[in-house]
Amino acid sequence: MTWPITFEEVTGAAERIRPHLPPSPLRSYPTLDEAVGHGIHVLVKHENLQPTGAFKVRNGLAAISALSPEERRRGVVGASTGNHGQGLAYAGAQMGVAVTICVPLGNNPEKNAAMRALGATVVEEGRDYDESTQVADRLVGERGLTLVHSTNSPHVVAGAATIALEILQAQPELGAMVIALGGGSQAVGAMTVARVLAPDLRVFAVQAAGASATHDAWHTGEPRTLASVNTFAEGLATRSVYPFTFGALREGLAGFVTVTDAEIADALRLLLRTTHTLVEGAGAAGLAGLLRLRETLAGGTVGIILSGANVDEATLRRVVNREI
Repeated sequence: MTWPITFEEVTGAAERIRPHLPPSPLRSYPTLDEAVGHGIHVLVKHENLQPTGAFKVRNGLAAISALSPEERRRGVVGASTGNHGQGLAYAGAQMGVAVTICVPLGNNPEKNAAMRALGATVVEEGRDYDESTQVADRLVGERGLTLVHSTNSPHVVAGAATIALEILQAQPELGAMVIALGGGSQAVGAMTVARVLAPDLRVFAVQAAGASATHDAWHTGEPRTLASVNTFAEGLATRSVYPFTFGALREGLAGFVTVTDAEIADALRLLLRTTHTLVEGAGAAGLAGLLRLRETLAGGTVGIILSGANVDEATLRRVVNREI
């Protein structure tokens, strides 16, 4: 297969976003190591401390900084449940580009408010993320906007890959990464960087059991679309396999597991206790996957990415009260 992005595209994205975004912290926590057990040393990449509370600010900056002057003039559109939209909105505000974000009806109101506060126009239409992508496609035709898809874009995936670039530049001895997967930009980005900087690095993916389209397709080899999804981790709530990343996932992942919402909630509570920073469901899924894989990864140094912190108050209350 043709790999979706090159290492040079990753370093190019890193150069473009660096004036706007310093590297995020990479930390370890002895209490987290003790809780995970099996002799595993966990390195935590704090994308939950980004200006928009999520890693997707990298994707937005990488994509918008690569636009032509004419594309910047016309503006961009994307579909999102919140974090991709906030990343695009932040980048648009930094670079003077108009941003429109299509979100599902009933989307997280705090994320909608955050996108609007950054200057984005928010269009609420569609029953879920996948239907909102169809709305974005329609606006491309109606308004001449440039589509920035959350996954099916080389600039977006290259932006996500800068996470792994920072990790491996700081910790080249890393043995494995366990990465939450919605569309696959972080996982494919990590494998792209590892092929050059750390060929022995094993990359594992984890998906919500209630939104397991890519996991199921990875194991069967047959892409599929689910009729619906059911997870409180809205950053993972995708029904479809994404063609831009799927081939690389099939070729490069060392393994792929699912975790239940209860396991994600347990991981979120563990991260609150040990790192004392806030994460959303998708941000905790990497740790949930590591806990599922800890026998496989025993004795190694393993990286996880806290991909976002944008959990709404009602959901956080349910998690803290052990209602999930």
